[in-house]
Amino acid sequence: MSPHTFRIRAVAAGLVTAAPFVVNAQPTRFRVEETTIDQVQAAFKAHTLTCHSLVQQYLDRIAAYDKKGPAINALIVVNPNAIATADSLDKRYAKEGIVGPLHCIPMIVKDNFETADMQTTAGSLALEGWRPAQDATMVRKIRAAGAIVLAKSNLAEWAFTPYETVSSILPGYTHNPYALDRVTAGSSGGTAAAVASNFGEVGLGSDTGNSIRGPSAHQALVGIRSTMGLTSRAGVVPLNAVADIAGPMARTVSDAATVFNVVVGSDPADTVTAPADSKREADYRVFLKRGALTGARIGILRQAYERPTLDTAVNATFMRAIAALRAAGATIIDTARVDSLDVIQRRQQGGCNRFKADLERYFAARGQNAPVKTVDEILRSRKFHPTVEQNLRNAAMATELPEVNAGCQSREKVRAALRVAVVQMMDDLKLDALVYPTWSNPPRLIGDLNTPHGDNSQLFSPSTGFPAITVPMGYTVNNTLPAGMTFFGRPWSEGKLLGLAFDFEQHTKHRRAPSTVPALRGTH
Repeated sequence: MSPHTFRIRAVAAGLVTAAPFVVNAQPTRFRVEETTIDQVQAAFKAHTLTCHSLVQQYLDRIAAYDKKGPAINALIVVNPNAIATADSLDKRYAKEGIVGPLHCIPMIVKDNFETADMQTTAGSLALEGWRPAQDATMVRKIRAAGAIVLAKSNLAEWAFTPYETVSSILPGYTHNPYALDRVTAGSSGGTAAAVASNFGEVGLGSDTGNSIRGPSAHQALVGIRSTMGLTSRAGVVPLNAVADIAGPMARTVSDAATVFNVVVGSDPADTVTAPADSKREADYRVFLKRGALTGARIGILRQAYERPTLDTAVNATFMRAIAALRAAGATIIDTARVDSLDVIQRRQQGGCNRFKADLERYFAARGQNAPVKTVDEILRSRKFHPTVEQNLRNAAMATELPEVNAGCQSREKVRAALRVAVVQMMDDLKLDALVYPTWSNPPRLIGDLNTPHGDNSQLFSPSTGFPAITVPMGYTVNNTLPAGMTFFGRPWSEGKLLGLAFDFEQHTKHRRAPSTVPALRGTH
């Protein structure tokens, strides 16, 4: 077997370049494109695949497509220790078998998750080179389950915008692999583009108003925003502590559920998760059964998406998805409404910008390891993308802590009232879930901030803290641009929602790989 030298370079200007190292390339017939965790694990058990070979193939795809060829530009840094970690997992496997449920699963992690062995930037030059003292809780959990953090992905800087993925740490936009002139949405657009492009098996993103579900919908992925308190945010750079959620993004419902099993649970470092262990399911994969839609009562939540700018092609795609739900045995309730929604929303008095308080508390907790201390310091540094300057200045103007700010107190009352109203409506109609298009419009052209964005995800799930899962529902614009459908439900109902999403996925099989990043020649 001939030696093969593979050199990993940091993929953004100014990042450290790793030294070359030599590995033994192993021939394989395993196809990494569109593979699943179950298929990978089966290949390990059959001794037809090694961790080394799997990781090498993903690294080859990254080298060919992330900065070259279609130049997806999804990744900030590739893990220079990925092959060494793979080799150690192969040695462990030979002695003791599979390490855990994510044994040698190469994962893409959004670069607002702390990683002790790689820099964490939140997409900002202000944090360039920062090495946190420890991993974020979710990163620690996936690694303990056997996963490899293959790369850190680009994001909308500080996770500010849901509409596009551009930052100051990585030059240029992240491109949608389904149409290179289109946005990935934000802020987890880098994770979505990388997973959709088969640069890794699955990924982690964060979602404050939309940022797991929007990018997943734009790139034919499954994305889970959990019930607030079921998953830990510890070690994720905050945007808004009362709405931030972290979770999986995957090409299949099964893969998303497998990662979800690993990351759910209580965490002393995030007090909101105190009830998680009593509320979580022992295994979310048991809900992934054909027939879950049979007899399910599903409401169309038109309040989430019907607006004057609703794209007719997106609406037609959604109506076909509704027909597929009916064909699979679901009872569709049209329409399900929160009748008091307007009254509840009018109760909001004053504004509430938590970013300054939450970010400065986060860095204060890091002590001497903190790369910056305040929003004012970031502004003075000028180390940020011009598009986020106004957001930073707006945050810097906040003079009251959220706990005493009248606008923040008002918002919490609105959130509480909406939670009651949604549960009451679902109880009255005996609903298992609500559905709506994750976006009302196709992905925008890159640089276009004028045409309708179509984001439907900011209100119901973030404001209630209830779970929402997006799943591919088809394609628009000449059958090329992905669209997603959201399943939204009661608190702690992730098992139910995963079952419904899985059955819909199995009936429709909408997911397909983007043509801009085909299989590499000679790898299969």
